[in-house]
Amino acid sequence: MIDLNHLDTIASHLTDLVPPALYQSRLELQAVFKDVLQAWLAKLDLVTREEFDIQRAILLNTREKLETLQQTLVLLEERMTNQTTN
Repeated sequence: MIDLNHLDTIASHLTDLVPPALYQSRLELQAVFKDVLQAWLAKLDLVTREEFDIQRAILLNTREKLETLQQTLVLLEERMTNQTTN
């Protein structure tokens, strides 16, 4: 999950970019920036680090099994080739 403190910091930095004439609305702008950032991040469909690590482990396990199956297939094909030539 995204740390809301980071959103506050980003919103604050964005507010700092606003021209001095609009500083009167600084808190309002900062709240708007934060709301926009939260809405944008919600649409990204991000995964947590834990979910990512789980999927990575599953992928590595699947890759190992696939490599084992490929080696087994090569051995079986060699046996079949040897049997048909003998």
